[in-house]
Amino acid sequence: MSSRSKALQYYILTRLMLAPLMLFTIVSVVFLLLRATPGDPADAILGNRAPEAAKAALREQLGLDLPLWLQYLTYLGQLLKFDLGTSLTSRGLDVWQVIQQHFPATVELTFFGMLVAVTIGVGVGMLSASRQGTIFDIGGRLFGIITYALPLFWMGMVVQLIFSVKLGWFPLGTRFPLNIDPPPSISGLYTLDSILTGNFLQLRTALYYLFLPCVTLGLLLSGIFERIVRVNLRQTLKSDYVEAARARGIPEHKILWNHALKNALIPVITVLGLTFAALLGGAVLTEVTFSWPGLGNRLYEAISLRDYPTVQGIMVFFGAIVVVMSLVIDIVNALIDPRIRY
Repeated sequence: MSSRSKALQYYILTRLMLAPLMLFTIVSVVFLLLRATPGDPADAILGNRAPEAAKAALREQLGLDLPLWLQYLTYLGQLLKFDLGTSLTSRGLDVWQVIQQHFPATVELTFFGMLVAVTIGVGVGMLSASRQGTIFDIGGRLFGIITYALPLFWMGMVVQLIFSVKLGWFPLGTRFPLNIDPPPSISGLYTLDSILTGNFLQLRTALYYLFLPCVTLGLLLSGIFERIVRVNLRQTLKSDYVEAARARGIPEHKILWNHALKNALIPVITVLGLTFAALLGGAVLTEVTFSWPGLGNRLYEAISLRDYPTVQGIMVFFGAIVVVMSLVIDIVNALIDPRIRY
């Protein structure tokens, strides 16, 4: 076995061992932060005017009357059994059921938002890097800075004001009109379920309601990819093998597509995976702004109502997604990029 293979195995084993520690850290921080925030769940659920006896009974039911260390150990014991608890504000549903209800909407918004972001970001980055010193280069830089700096919630409200309120082209929010039945739930993704059932009217409606939030999200994320592609592609176009290809008379567009772009996109894969994981972990601002019924919006509601089990369960779920995606990205990069050292 070669030294690189042994090093790769050691690297992967180390990352696998660190993943549970990362998740444990996330679980602990979320638990402590929730207990440190001001406010009483009993007041949020029952109201300030509820009798003290009812509040005390609810605290006892939730285990909030126990010492903090005992609450923590109890919660860790539940997690080891894959028990995320019962939601306090969703009519007694398990937190897993809450996740199953709302997560598909987040996946759908994230997927199409990332599709828009990568398409625009890579395209603008390529144009800027291949036209150095021109107006396209300057415009690409400004595009990257502006889209990266704009607040997402502010941009969402501006887009709603223009295209929904003033022009009336798109709905203000939500995922599907109330007077039309959504597609039968197969995957939970309205666009995919519409295709699977062959109902293209529902597909058109789902895309219509999805357009504004996913374009807003994707446009503001595209600046990240534009900057990475522009910087890496510019460096790649100055490399020796690209100069050798030019010396052989290969057309510039073939050099760009067949030689330079492949190497320039390696960092994009890493950022793409991490950004996708982060968005799956709750595109909260987008979902709240557009009243999108995803898991990020549900998390916002649970925080407002001090629904400890739901907040903890969703955050642990989000944390697991980020940890797993980070692990997968590290392993994939180690396999495809020989420049990585262990």
